[in-house]
Amino acid sequence: MRFTLVLATLVCSGALRAEWKQLPLLPDKEGFAAPFAGVSNGAMLVAGGANFPDKKPWDGGKKVWYDSVFVLEKPDSEWKKAGKLPRTLAYGVCVTHRDGVVCAGGSDATQHYADCFRLEWKAGKLLTTKLPAMPKPVANACGALVGNTLYVAGGQEKPDAKEALRTVYTLDLSDAKSLWLEEKSMPERGRILAVAASFEGKFWIAGGAELVANKDGKVERRYLKDVSFHEPMKGWGLGLSLPHAVVGAPSPAPVDQTGFYILGGDDGSQLTVAPDRHTGFSKKVLRFDAKTREWVEAGELTTPRVTVPLVVWDGAWVIPSGELRPGVRSPEVWRFAPKK
Repeated sequence: MRFTLVLATLVCSGALRAEWKQLPLLPDKEGFAAPFAGVSNGAMLVAGGANFPDKKPWDGGKKVWYDSVFVLEKPDSEWKKAGKLPRTLAYGVCVTHRDGVVCAGGSDATQHYADCFRLEWKAGKLLTTKLPAMPKPVANACGALVGNTLYVAGGQEKPDAKEALRTVYTLDLSDAKSLWLEEKSMPERGRILAVAASFEGKFWIAGGAELVANKDGKVERRYLKDVSFHEPMKGWGLGLSLPHAVVGAPSPAPVDQTGFYILGGDDGSQLTVAPDRHTGFSKKVLRFDAKTREWVEAGELTTPRVTVPLVVWDGAWVIPSGELRPGVRSPEVWRFAPKK
């Protein structure tokens, strides 16, 4: 089934000016949270992810992880099965590098992983190449590519971790003999589900959630709005905090010549709302202005999604699937070509 419905963002001062176009639906009726995604030799790959295929979590449904890899060779073609991941996997970090999609970390139903590998779609076949494993297992981290260096920051080492990691690992993807390096830990606190960005030659981290134990010992999420950046050879600096907390927004953040953007996310405003009554995540678009060094509002999203990678494909930004509201995914794939 193919859709070409076009929906525009809200136009306001400094807003994104273009239109969202719906691409073919992923071939799964539920869609996926936290898949791996990227571009290989001109085709988009979407791999793994997790959903609730039978019942929703509030009805006792069980989350299921997947190993399927799908490919969309052109925006007007159809998704097809490309192959499988080494295991069922989701909630890792992924970036497009040269002709492949690099995937790092992630989890399945029982544990977190340190594995790293490259997916490549070549001559109609899926190729998987093993890369050096990270120093420790990591899921729910954020990451981005600064030049040829992959950053993976924060996350959780284990499913039952009582605190989020502050660790930051880097891997030089241009050197086949390179191993992961541990950089100086991120400032202040660890976090999960932050937004990463590669901007001005620096690695940026925005928002996310800190894990804290309440008085009963139960681990809860504390929503964050602070921003920091790591500059190679110089270390960490602090940026201007977000106007509000953001967790799980599409990452890495999209970038243009004016700054970088945060597309919606979970702002924590419905934390006390029952999951089956949740009305969806934030529609607000924020832009870090390269000139003023401030955050400005840049319109609203028609189709907000969380826990999903953002992919740059043929000059456009693509959000493949993701979480519509807690426990509910969407098979929709949206493409946005910003006007310069």
